[in-house]
Amino acid sequence: MEKKSWNNNLKKANKAKKDEFYTQLSDIERELWHYKEYFTDKVIFCNCDDPEESNFFKYFALNFEYLGLKKLIATHFETEKSSYKLEITRGLDLNNDWKIDLQDTKKIKLKQNWDFRSPECIEILESCDIVVTNPPFSLFRDYVAQLFEYDKKFITIGHQNAITYKEIFKLIKENKIWLWYGFKGWAGHFINTHYEDYATAGNHKEWMIRVSGVNWFTNLEINKRHEDLILYKTYNVEEYPKYDNYDAINVDITKSIPMDYKWAMWVPITFMDKYNPDQFEILWLWNSRDNFSPNKNYENPKKIMKDGSEKNGNAINCVLVLEVNIKPVDKIYYISDNSKNLIAPYARILIKNKKL
Repeated sequence: MEKKSWNNNLKKANKAKKDEFYTQLSDIERELWHYKEYFTDKVIFCNCDDPEESNFFKYFALNFEYLGLKKLIATHFETEKSSYKLEITRGLDLNNDWKIDLQDTKKIKLKQNWDFRSPECIEILESCDIVVTNPPFSLFRDYVAQLFEYDKKFITIGHQNAITYKEIFKLIKENKIWLWYGFKGWAGHFINTHYEDYATAGNHKEWMIRVSGVNWFTNLEINKRHEDLILYKTYNVEEYPKYDNYDAINVDITKSIPMDYKWAMWVPITFMDKYNPDQFEILWLWNSRDNFSPNKNYENPKKIMKDGSEKNGNAINCVLVLEVNIKPVDKIYYISDNSKNLIAPYARILIKNKKL
């Protein structure tokens, strides 16, 4: 990437402090212990962190000897202070206490005051084995693209909406990136003082923001990814309606996937942290006609808003739609050319059960 390009991108990203979400140490510990076998004799790079604030750097520093690391490097995503990197290296006991940990951190000034896309940070990236961090959600496409460009193993946090990005979904479909183990309920509390936290009293934590729809993305193989999803429901026409514009059934929640249905099913994107590539095949993603082809086109459809007003409904020709017998109340719906009442569910992924 040319200097002007990544410089402009950096300035845009740093104008919005809201893109900085610091991950809790407890969430990092809960996730990373599943991967500890991968860290032995490896160089770990945290390339989207403020090293002095980052709990990723702290986790690896405090567990440097336990994990058997070779080196730990962190660079920060920041322009308001001098650029630098923090390093901890096996065998470099700076305070002579016979152990390597956080107290043996070496601070090295960087020549460039840029982000993970700067030439200097890319040079560090090329020398590392595994990248572990929480990148800015707004730059997730660029971030993952870089990791694959330089053929790196990684563990990173992203928003569930990233699944619907065509670049990310292609990697998921090709079995090059996956989700595991994840935040409980696809939601996490992050340290961020720039947002107003609208979490309910029971979910509110001081100086934190509750973010829904987040998960961990990785390309490191883990056993849980090959555990079968236990299915207990059987197919029936009433509970699993077919889409009006695609020959596949609708499944509202992952645990309701029927165990005896061998044809195509549209499931919610939250299915992805239960996805076992040995059990299911991913066929399509629905969020635009770039990713799926409906089997019919509606002429002059109307979009009915929550207040009852009508708008042009041509957008329905780009999404999956279900017919409903009763007009929805307080919900946006569509009316087709033959007076059908239609609703568009949230984003869906088309799958088939490979074991049937």
